[in-house]
Amino acid sequence: MSRISLGLVKALRSQSLQARSTWQLRQDALPALLQTRRFFGWSSNSGDDGKKGDVPESTGTSESSTDERQSGRKSKRTSAAAQEGAIVPVKQDGHLRKDSSGFEPVCMALPLFGRPLFPWHNQLIQITSPKIAKEILSLTENSKKMTHIGFFLRKSMPNELPKEGEEEDLLPSAKLEDMSGEDPMEVLHNVGTIGRVAQAVPVWSPKDGEVVAVQMLVQGAGVVRLEKVLNKGPPLQVQIAQITPEEWDGKDEMVRATMNETILTVQEIMKVSSSFREHAQYVNQSLQQRNARVQPDAVAHLAASLTTAEGAVLDATNPLDKLRLALELLKKELEVAKLQQKISNQIEEKMSKNQREFMLREQLKSIKKELGIDKDDGSETILQKFKERLEGKEVPKEAKEAIDTEFEKFANLAKESQEYQMTRNYLDWLSSMPWSVYSKDTFDLKKAREILDRDHYGLADIKDRIREFIAVGVLRGSMQGKILCFVGPPGVGKTSIGKSIAEALGREFYRFSVGGLYDVAEIKGHRRTYVGAMPGKIIQCLKKVQTSNPLVLIDEVDKIGRGHHGDPSSALLELLDPSQNSAFMDHYLDVAVDCSNILFVCTANVLDTIPGPLLDRMEVIRLTGYDLQEKMKIAEQYLVPNAMVEVGLKQKKAEVAEEVEKSEDAKPQEPEPEPEVKAEPKQLKPEVKAEIETGAIESLIRWYCREAGVRNLQKHIERICRKLATKVVEKWEDKSQGTSSKDTDATGDAIDPSKSEVIELRVDEASLSEYVGKPVFTSDRLYEGQLPSGTVTGLAWTAMGGSVLYIEATALARRRSDPDKPATAPPMLAVTGQLGNVMKESSQIALLVARRQLQARGKDGFFEEHELFLHCPEGATPKDGPSAGVTMTTALLSLAMKKPIPTDLAMTGEVSLNGKVLAVGGIKEKTIAARRAGCKTLIFPEANRRDFDELPKYLQDGLNVHFATHFDEVFDVAFKEAEEAANAA
Repeated sequence: MSRISLGLVKALRSQSLQARSTWQLRQDALPALLQTRRFFGWSSNSGDDGKKGDVPESTGTSESSTDERQSGRKSKRTSAAAQEGAIVPVKQDGHLRKDSSGFEPVCMALPLFGRPLFPWHNQLIQITSPKIAKEILSLTENSKKMTHIGFFLRKSMPNELPKEGEEEDLLPSAKLEDMSGEDPMEVLHNVGTIGRVAQAVPVWSPKDGEVVAVQMLVQGAGVVRLEKVLNKGPPLQVQIAQITPEEWDGKDEMVRATMNETILTVQEIMKVSSSFREHAQYVNQSLQQRNARVQPDAVAHLAASLTTAEGAVLDATNPLDKLRLALELLKKELEVAKLQQKISNQIEEKMSKNQREFMLREQLKSIKKELGIDKDDGSETILQKFKERLEGKEVPKEAKEAIDTEFEKFANLAKESQEYQMTRNYLDWLSSMPWSVYSKDTFDLKKAREILDRDHYGLADIKDRIREFIAVGVLRGSMQGKILCFVGPPGVGKTSIGKSIAEALGREFYRFSVGGLYDVAEIKGHRRTYVGAMPGKIIQCLKKVQTSNPLVLIDEVDKIGRGHHGDPSSALLELLDPSQNSAFMDHYLDVAVDCSNILFVCTANVLDTIPGPLLDRMEVIRLTGYDLQEKMKIAEQYLVPNAMVEVGLKQKKAEVAEEVEKSEDAKPQEPEPEPEVKAEPKQLKPEVKAEIETGAIESLIRWYCREAGVRNLQKHIERICRKLATKVVEKWEDKSQGTSSKDTDATGDAIDPSKSEVIELRVDEASLSEYVGKPVFTSDRLYEGQLPSGTVTGLAWTAMGGSVLYIEATALARRRSDPDKPATAPPMLAVTGQLGNVMKESSQIALLVARRQLQARGKDGFFEEHELFLHCPEGATPKDGPSAGVTMTTALLSLAMKKPIPTDLAMTGEVSLNGKVLAVGGIKEKTIAARRAGCKTLIFPEANRRDFDELPKYLQDGLNVHFATHFDEVFDVAFKEAEEAANAA
């Protein structure tokens, strides 16, 4: 191989070290691929470096065809060079013009991108402009001497690079090499390098055989300055001037020290990076061949060539400045090389460790296999298990594609891979889903009614809605999932009814609570990339129940939290929307899941805290509290029998039936003779007859458990049953100890320990306090006799279900400096009793309405002359709501008119500024509270007449109810009743 070819190989190696932009890499790739084979076999006929032995042997046919092709191209290039406006004015013999000193002041110039060409440095340069490439080849072939070209670095790259494919067979960099449309003096650095073209290799187009590019091996000769542009070309023709570096006599110690430090830094880089070592050695050899004495500019250029330097080193003429600039670049390159070495060492250590572990695991696997103890399931076994799960399931197309893709991926994963376990878990969930698997619905209205009546008393609205759901399913032949929301006070059976509905419909049941839930991932699932990722609750539900149409109970939907992990209530919108849940997307599965056949049942205590968009997707069914009669039925039919069974005082009916069947089916057999053993007779458990009387249950409800639900009542009944069980065990132990100490009874007969005793226990109203303590509520009334003036009985809804709320008003005469003058200060009202903001505003409205009522009746002046006070007893209990407006107004009027209100009169309603009586809620609970307090006459808003008419007949009996639309009607009823009561007295 010739010296030029060797230099070209080394230049190619050095070229790989330089940073290249994306478009430069693309321009480098195509010529290199096309001309790699021709490059090393091609030899120029001109120049003094070629040798005959460098040309590879070939057949005669190929030689002749090659000669013909080259001769044709040569003629074309010669004609192109001879045309007017060629690169530079050339003589007939091909020589460039020279000045008196031997330096050629006019030459061709080419732009460089990224980094400059340094003197005494070889660089491989590609020219992709066809026109410029032809001119370069023409010069190198026609010139008897070496061709010199000026290379100048572009100051900046254009913002928009040429798009590939704008012209046929034209690479993107070709337009950047054409300087005809730009000002070279502005675009190029004015300091560059004059380079000698050592070898030029053409690149021909495969279509028409034309030259489209050229590759040159260029050797930097010296530093030049761009003086003048003679012709923009292409190619560019310029006038240059040679830059001679300042002389260095070798006595400047600073220059010498800087040069030594530069050489030491180069040596350090050579130690760190093998690629730098090879490149630096080659450049150093070329320097030693050219100069016996090392010059500062040569050292600086060597150092800069090892870096991704720009043209700053070339611009400097002072040796010290040039060395400092090169040393600064070299230090940065050293830091980068050290960092690369550190990263490479870390990767090598990690790879060697993983490879060692892999080899050890493979050896261990082989040893286990030889010993026959290889119990580890392989990937094929696991895949087969997953496929067996999917047999018989109609998997949707989207899910099927995802499963097949994961199967292919899992089959090619190694067990040591990080993705192995993640993919295995993902396939486990996908294959465990009940794709198109549905349970058979029960289309039997009678059976559904029996199940619902067996487990729950009352709840007529819910039972009717479930019957309607089944009836629609009978007509349609299928049951579409719905979203029901049960709203009511605590303890009324909202949660427990879900399981009964599932049994009535023949569906699987799944419950999860969202109370306090603050993470969206609990609903929508985690991303699979997270550690410990899991699907959402609904996907877990489908995997557990293995049907696509279960009944899902979402409990406490009004208590959803909101944290930094998102808003779960918003995540429920997609799940609970009938128009969207047919393609519910879980973050973990990432495939659509059909949830439209699921029957969702939500429970809530109030609707105020449920977001509007979420509430809009639900069908709300309200559950009111239980009254005394309903609680009595629930206690007698459900609570007391269940509590007796739980503590062991009674047995379940099913267990009793099984024992009877066993005793009837058992046949007497002759016992085998056994050795006589004196054993103590087995003592049987005593028979227990425990009962809680109806009067005790009624007292328990009235004086201990007044809340709307029955949860507190259940706790008290269980407490009574536990105390009964304690008494039974104590009596049993007393009888057992008495039997062991005395073997005969009072009559002298022997006692048979095997005979069971009967223990009877009864809880009545008088003994109730022994089991549950003193009553929580001592009286339903605050005033047993006549109410004083300014005191009115109101009705309020509370968490207990309903209660009477007394409003007390009183006044003190104002002190005036002149008793003869009327008071002019506006009336002031002080409100106490831990009232909320809404109730305080209602008191101000009530004062205004009361003043207008007095003015209309000619009794104005009382409120201005007195200091007014309004109080609601039981101040420890917070109170709020607008329903006490009518009661407050009546109390103020009763105080002003000094007319007491009848004791059996109770009222409720919101009052407006104009005296309108507005509707309120909780009519059933308030009616129950009025009956409990002995109030026979009630005043309700006219808008609540329908609510009262829907109450059971037993709650309406014996009540005199008035419905008012304006406070004038309330005034007539309240004070007319007061006058009649006063006249009767």
